[in-house]
Amino acid sequence: MIKRAGGCSRRTGPGNDRELREIPEPVREELDRLGGPAALKKKIPAQKELDKQSALHHALADPIRLTILYLVRDQPLCVCVIIWYLKISGPKLSYHLNILKECGLIEGVPHGNWIIYSLTGAGRECIR
Repeated sequence: MIKRAGGCSRRTGPGNDRELREIPEPVREELDRLGGPAALKKKIPAQKELDKQSALHHALADPIRLTILYLVRDQPLCVCVIIWYLKISGPKLSYHLNILKECGLIEGVPHGNWIIYSLTGAGRECIR
């Protein structure tokens, strides 16, 4: 991508190590004060962490999944109660529960023929 707005004219992107030129003086001064472009690059989390955060935000971006988190916030619940409240099919609920489990926001514990779902510590942090 080539940026040309605001006086900047260079190829941009995290893989481009060419020197920055023609950037506004206030931006240049602040960037230099913070250690320059290399220091800025070091502040970005590793790709694995970015992927983890992206998955978390994806999980939290759906109203059904947020509702599930609030439903199991105060007490663990079985699938039948969650389905009753949400008025959705079992397969659709299973899809949403799996996304929440993969992100570590809920856990399911077998109890006889049922699985009882509750918030994890990470899930509790997300909806406090």
